[in-house]
Amino acid sequence: MNSQSTPVHIRLWHKDFWLMAIANFLLAMTVYMLVPTMPRWLMDAQQFSAQDAGIAMAALGVGLFALGAFISYMVQHYRRNLVCIFAVLIEALLITALYYIDGLHMRVADPMVVFVHRFAQGAVFGLAQMVLTSTLIIDTSESFQRTEANHSAAWFSRFALSMGPMAGLLIGRIAGFHYVLLATMACAMAVVVLVLLVNFPFRAPQDDIPTVSLDRFFLPHGFPLFVNLQLVTLAVGIILSVVMIEQFYSMMMVGFAVAILSQRFVFKNAELKSEVVTGLILMGVALLMMITRHLPIVMYAAPLFIGMGVGLIGSRFLLFFIKLSRHCQRGTSQSTFLLGWESGIAWGVGAGVAIFQGNVTAALIAALVLVIAALAMYHFTHNWFTNNKNR
Repeated sequence: MNSQSTPVHIRLWHKDFWLMAIANFLLAMTVYMLVPTMPRWLMDAQQFSAQDAGIAMAALGVGLFALGAFISYMVQHYRRNLVCIFAVLIEALLITALYYIDGLHMRVADPMVVFVHRFAQGAVFGLAQMVLTSTLIIDTSESFQRTEANHSAAWFSRFALSMGPMAGLLIGRIAGFHYVLLATMACAMAVVVLVLLVNFPFRAPQDDIPTVSLDRFFLPHGFPLFVNLQLVTLAVGIILSVVMIEQFYSMMMVGFAVAILSQRFVFKNAELKSEVVTGLILMGVALLMMITRHLPIVMYAAPLFIGMGVGLIGSRFLLFFIKLSRHCQRGTSQSTFLLGWESGIAWGVGAGVAIFQGNVTAALIAALVLVIAALAMYHFTHNWFTNNKNR
């Protein structure tokens, strides 16, 4: 029911939605800017082994699951925007700790300290991202606009997948890792400001909410989709762990833009499974090009195909999770997609750093195997989805 404290928005792209979408982008940047830069800092400045650096990067993916079971309780008992802000502030403090260590040229004696640090960053990042996507973005949209709102806002964090590493590499090359951390802290603080600028109506706390639950956290009957998505994002993470060229990420961004146009004009009336199949084929072709060809054109075409493929797959899987959700489970479907996406990328980056240790060809072959496995699994996953969707 609408009241004087509950704004009604006829259009989706109003000021509050823009603020939340940009906050979503900047929050993702706090993680993605460290993907290509932090492993090198750990190995060079901290003298970590490649295995320890890989574990540190993967620890963020484990931490994503740490606080999810408490999200429903927290957003029902406290102001939901304050829960997000508090989580982002803790993430900013954790990044500040790295900034302090790097600024004083200190050495971390025990890698376990960094493992715990990355786990904690994953926990608060996951909490902030899940509250933002599953609750705050939905709260700024009318009920009939919420699927479009989820789909549109997700594109902002998807663009951060290319913008983050590109910005991290560029800043690191020009000014050093110290300023990469500074830029990451600035992104986190900007998220806090953007969330504070939106007026979320007060809702009375509910007393019958269990402390631990799967609500707004994980959709158990979406597990096959979750596994299929993780195969794709593991491959993406491995690619990100070995590609250290800004040009690659700029072309990947162009691929994302092409994917948006393709969804609007090419796949508008296409068969339901065509987007994911096309996306996986594009990723496979790009990886084959990178493995077998070393021509300059490959570093333009391959990332373009990867960006287009990842964009098509991510958009379609997000909608699949929404359609799998039952009544009042939209937020849970968002969080499940987020967990599959972010943890897969984190674990892929960690595996790439720890296992392949700069062996680009071996890493790309592993990513190709994962893409082929995802394509093979999707044949069964799609049939399962059509038999189990609820919307």
